[in-house]
Amino acid sequence: MDLVVDDLVIEYASGDYVLRPVDHLSFEIPSGSLALLLGPSGCGKSTLLSCLAGILTPTSGTISVGGKVTSGLTGSALTEYRRKTVGIVFQSFNLVPSLTATENVAAPLRAAGVSRDVTAKRAAALLEQVSMTDRADHLPAKLSGGQQQRVAIARALAHEPPVVLADEPTAHLDYVQVEAVLRLIRSLAQPGRSVIVATHDDRILPLADIVIEMMPKFVEGSERPVTEDLNSGQVLFEQGSLGGKIYVVDKGDIEIVRRDDTGAESVVFVNKPGDHFGEMGPLFNLPRSATARAGSKGAKLTGYTLRQFSEIVGLQTLSGVLGKAAYGQPVKAVTKKRAAPTKAAPTKAAAKKVAAKKVAAKKPASRR
Repeated sequence: MDLVVDDLVIEYASGDYVLRPVDHLSFEIPSGSLALLLGPSGCGKSTLLSCLAGILTPTSGTISVGGKVTSGLTGSALTEYRRKTVGIVFQSFNLVPSLTATENVAAPLRAAGVSRDVTAKRAAALLEQVSMTDRADHLPAKLSGGQQQRVAIARALAHEPPVVLADEPTAHLDYVQVEAVLRLIRSLAQPGRSVIVATHDDRILPLADIVIEMMPKFVEGSERPVTEDLNSGQVLFEQGSLGGKIYVVDKGDIEIVRRDDTGAESVVFVNKPGDHFGEMGPLFNLPRSATARAGSKGAKLTGYTLRQFSEIVGLQTLSGVLGKAAYGQPVKAVTKKRAAPTKAAPTKAAAKKVAAKKVAAKKPASRR
């Protein structure tokens, strides 16, 4: 079954502010493909997987599997989707400590009302598929991290789901264990089944048919600094959006606005002429943490790439930004002081002459 995500937005409250880790995301994963959701921690990979699994409901947009919209399912239809359409491989394995490998694989089958005989045969076949037959009667505590992950994969396949979701499946494994698990995950992607892996590990890239960058990297071109003229209240960028520019206010003022978990907005800082803002996004490839909009009199500003900005203010000042106020700093060019010229070391001959003069000067005048 093909999996299609169309214009997906996921937004939720965190403390007293709102996060939007997924912002108008669209992609398609054909059946039989291995897709990677690639990005650093906090970029929304696990949140997106939770929506694909039917655990979370997206704010807007749709998720479709096999042509059927699944993002709005409720009640028994949602339960059936979770049980038979998606299989989940958790980062921390999530095996039941008191159950053997066989019993962990059998658990979802028994929960669905499958008979003991059928369950036993299916569990044995799945453990054989992941090369764990010789550990079938072992408790999780007696298994290595790689072995536990293989049991978790077998459990995810219990109902033969057409979609398998794996959240950082190699995070807790050493390089020997990683090899076996990666081979297994690659083998799962076959006609009739898609595998979607959330990871920050770009070593997995060669295995993938599709790579979805959850946090696209900014590529600096040779473009010149851009000038922006904003009317009163006009938004430059929104909270949660991505951007590769650092801005300097030339005229007017820019309000930095943050939206809380109730939807209310508050101005947390006002940038005046000479102030710069927006450096954290380009520096660390992060979404904007607040909205920037023009004040009551409008604003004129210049946008720079990270490289252009660092050339203007100097690398020393740019690195010092992180230890200063959260928003807005006056831009000051860094001027390097010229070092005082150093005198060349005297030659041996010159040094002897100087020493001879000093000795002569110390001798008392002769009496006649």
